[in-house]
Amino acid sequence: MLAERVDALSELLGLSRTRVSPEALDGAGELLERVGDRRRLSADHTVVALAGATGSGKSSLFNALTGLDLARVGVRRPTTSEPVACAWDPRGAAGLLDRLGIPPRHRHARHSVLDGAHPAGEGGTEHDGTVGTFGSGGLGGLVLLDLPDHDSAALTHRDQVDRLLTLVDVVVWVLDPEKYADASVHERYLRPLAGHADVTLVVLNQTDRLPGDSAELVLDDLRRLLDEDGLAVGEHGEDGAMVLATSALSGDGVPELRSAIGQIVAERAAAGRRLSADVDGLAERLRPLYVAEGATGLTDAAREDFAVRLAQAVGAGAAGRTAEREWLRAADEACGTPWRRLPGLGRGGARASAGDGPHDVTPGGRRPALAASRAAVEDAVRMVAADAAVGLPAPWAQAVREAARRGGDALPEALDAAADRAEPGEPGRPGWWSAVGTAQWLLALLVMAGTLCGAAAAAGAVGAPWWLSLVLLGAGAGGGPALARAGHFAARGPARRHGQAAERRLADAAADCGRARVLEPVAAELLRYREVREQYGVLAGRHFRVTELSTTG
Repeated sequence: MLAERVDALSELLGLSRTRVSPEALDGAGELLERVGDRRRLSADHTVVALAGATGSGKSSLFNALTGLDLARVGVRRPTTSEPVACAWDPRGAAGLLDRLGIPPRHRHARHSVLDGAHPAGEGGTEHDGTVGTFGSGGLGGLVLLDLPDHDSAALTHRDQVDRLLTLVDVVVWVLDPEKYADASVHERYLRPLAGHADVTLVVLNQTDRLPGDSAELVLDDLRRLLDEDGLAVGEHGEDGAMVLATSALSGDGVPELRSAIGQIVAERAAAGRRLSADVDGLAERLRPLYVAEGATGLTDAAREDFAVRLAQAVGAGAAGRTAEREWLRAADEACGTPWRRLPGLGRGGARASAGDGPHDVTPGGRRPALAASRAAVEDAVRMVAADAAVGLPAPWAQAVREAARRGGDALPEALDAAADRAEPGEPGRPGWWSAVGTAQWLLALLVMAGTLCGAAAAAGAVGAPWWLSLVLLGAGAGGGPALARAGHFAARGPARRHGQAAERRLADAAADCGRARVLEPVAAELLRYREVREQYGVLAGRHFRVTELSTTG
């Protein structure tokens, strides 16, 4: 499980480096290195550190646990200027000690105190700086550290404590009856490490200084403070920090502490628990960067609204109306009376009404450029980016807006080019136009025949009845306009469909352009966010729903 979470962290960092600031990811790379270093080193050893304030009796407790006088003991001044290590069965522990930065002169070896054995040649120092010979027993695999005092006036001492506390597997906090409630240890160490309760022991040392049953009262108050720190206290076999009372001077509680440490060492799981707790802490800190609140992504409504705004920007509606009028004008010319086609008649009225909107075609038949619509395009891009970024963590919302902005910079020119390619051509000529046009010529011939017949009858050249010319003239003169009007009404439906097709073609061209330039880059960012959120779910040890995330362009 830890390996999967570490792999997820590595993948998460790779996907995030160009989207999330290095400051926000501070410590993540170091944790990866720390986990890798610890996993490469001995899994059979457990590093336990004794940490505490000046005068807490930490070094005395270290000597009591090791059974050797290894650490210098002081009362008022810090005497541990550098960490001291004692390893039980130290074979294979050299790498761990190197990682901890323990100088060779401060490295010691010890048989297990629990097995009742005594080191042979005790006091003899070998060439590697260790003391005595090695064996195994109840504490076999333990590497015990005595750290400098965390409240030392020497900054180098405190820096060493802070560094080592990030590297050890288990921390034993040694508190004394006078300073167990000191805010510095609670605020600086215990509270930030609340998630590390499973690898933490809290020891109230120097209980020999407390009269009667005062030790129990102090322990109860200490448990209360730990609870306020958020550090879960494990009681009655439950998980959490173990709280013990000891006296290094009288030896009270030391066997219990030694037994508790021995159990932790025997389980060989403390290193993994510590690293898992570190990963948990990092995951919680990174949560605002990767977990969205509610559904995220491009909704169908947002995409449709974007397409509508782009269609309006390129004047698709006006172009459709113009195409409809052009088709109707052509139908009127084809179906109108022959004399309407004479120069100066018919066509002027249709042309005069061709420009009723800012995006209509120009008198030359061309759609105007989008210069006046750049603001509309920018507004459409801004709106769709805002919709896509809703609910996203800040870095990913910014990445989505940047992707939309980059695509939107050249979108007006791209829309112009796409709109030019989508402009409708000359209207086609249905067959019925020719039939109506032929009928109009026949009716015109009737007018001409009626005129000639009437003139001839008036001159006495023919014996035709007078009314025949009137019938021919009435049929031709009245039938032509009536037929033209019927043709106009018959052409309105096809003209409307022609205009709608032209509008749809231009709107589709604008939508395709907007999809390629803006929606697809935005969808790519949303897909990247989906990937990192899935990786974060593995890192955090939980799974987040990702089905609500729409990335369709």
